[in-house]
Amino acid sequence: MSKFFPIRLLERRQIAPSVLHLAFVRDDGEALDYTPGQFIQIHFPLADGSSARRSYSCATRHDHRIASGEAVEFVASIVPGGAATALFQGMAIGDHLQASGPLGLFTLKPDDASRRYLLIATGTGVASYRSMLPQLDALIRERGVEVVLVHGARMPSELLFADEFLAMVDRHPGKFRYLPCLSREALDDDAAAFARAEAAHGYVQNRLAELAPSAGNDIAYMCGNPNMVDAVVAALKEHGLPMKDIRREKYISLK
Repeated sequence: MSKFFPIRLLERRQIAPSVLHLAFVRDDGEALDYTPGQFIQIHFPLADGSSARRSYSCATRHDHRIASGEAVEFVASIVPGGAATALFQGMAIGDHLQASGPLGLFTLKPDDASRRYLLIATGTGVASYRSMLPQLDALIRERGVEVVLVHGARMPSELLFADEFLAMVDRHPGKFRYLPCLSREALDDDAAAFARAEAAHGYVQNRLAELAPSAGNDIAYMCGNPNMVDAVVAALKEHGLPMKDIRREKYISLK
């Protein structure tokens, strides 16, 4: 089990109607050995005296070591009546929590030889891919890989970190594609902010056919709603992708 360490709140912002962006710093003078795609756990007491923990993918754009004093970022869904939501909303800047980690294997692998990465997410699951952007930038430049990021949300205001993903589209035309999928409100095609996005109405699994995943060509990641993850895994298997090239992490909202 990972040992606990203190983290101190540096910043809290609401970046979407139901999402908080939080920045903490590890407050024991130690660095945080971290691989993009991993998560940390927050530990806190409940009103009944029991303890709770919640897991959050690090959204920090970094390499493998967050030095002492550098911020650790993550995003958290606002869940009405949720214990973690009340905790984060009630914290003052400078307050402390206990954390552990990083944990998890939802990371890019150094021996990957695929031509293309398919990165699929719903909601806050896209945080993992934001953390991978420096690695993906290097892989595109050094190995010529292609990256397709498919992000499912209900409405445009829930497309987290869209500006950063669009910046990657501009930096790597033809190599990095950003495909928002909106299940409720359609994206205004004339909106200048999303002129480079390949947006569609519907669900992320509906975009797979046009991407034509294939064995030996693609490695697929999916992070978010468990139903989405299961649907995408089934679809990828139908396209012939072996399980070794399908990597997943399910997000379950806890109160």
